[in-house]
Amino acid sequence: MTVSMPAPVIFTKNLTRRFGPVTAVDGLSLEVQRGEIFGLVGPDGAGKSTSLRMICGLDKPTSGEASVGSFDVLRDTAAVKERIGYMPQKFSLYADLSIDENLKFFARLHRVSKRDRDAYVPELLQMTALSPFRDRLAGQLSGGMKQKLALMCTLLHRPQILVLDEPTNGLDPISRRDLWFLLYKLANEGTALLISTAYMDEAARCHRVGLMDRGHLILCDSPDRMANVIHESCYEVSGPDRRALHTALESCEGVVRVERCGSTLHIFADPIRVSRDGLLERLRAASVYVTSCEQIVPSLEDVFIASVARSDARGNRNG
Repeated sequence: MTVSMPAPVIFTKNLTRRFGPVTAVDGLSLEVQRGEIFGLVGPDGAGKSTSLRMICGLDKPTSGEASVGSFDVLRDTAAVKERIGYMPQKFSLYADLSIDENLKFFARLHRVSKRDRDAYVPELLQMTALSPFRDRLAGQLSGGMKQKLALMCTLLHRPQILVLDEPTNGLDPISRRDLWFLLYKLANEGTALLISTAYMDEAARCHRVGLMDRGHLILCDSPDRMANVIHESCYEVSGPDRRALHTALESCEGVVRVERCGSTLHIFADPIRVSRDGLLERLRAASVYVTSCEQIVPSLEDVFIASVARSDARGNRNG
């Protein structure tokens, strides 16, 4: 018996956007399910924001297709807007209006009736813990409180799908944690969330992650399974002279890449030709002191670096 999967609430196929000679997004294909948090992850300029804007119908794709809740984003714009809540990087709150006044304004903007607004706003205020501050001007809110207010304004028309462009950018760790608590709550209630972020630790909180680099989706899977795509062994090595350590490791036979990771170095090596004891022996022979050397499970950042390197290598071969 074949079990059919539910239709995705967000679907793109070969979605492409060019700005003159520059290709910002190149052949993006992805699916997001109801109740799923899908993270688009990559550095600035990777094409994340352009992808989100095309999915919301705000930017017209050069080619390819996209649908939201089975509605084509170009042909059924009104139906898409009813089902989607979009929060850009810089949400246009009105600094001289209070929390209550901003909510009333955006409710009118989304054509939410007074009855529905009055019924839903107390629930939103309780969910975001902003009830005690509803009379405070938006311009006097902290960064985290502003993001919570922006999220409330995005949720006023009860969208089935949320598209959030780097919603925690610039927030302190406590505010980021609080906002993620709200996002999990929404996902558990069945909302589909498509989120862009440059933070790898946030990517690990998503149900699935799409790694983007220079307009390409280079890898898509759950954070737990992504470590399996790296074929090399990964080691974390530290020592007092990191420059000497870096040079010595690069010259070791079987070492594919050496990357800085905070105060340590992460080593990608051929698992057949390189072992921990072998690395230590070669470093001792080079008279380089090592504080620690341990094999580790690759982090998402390691996966991203390895995937970009593999993508570049394929591009060079094809070129």
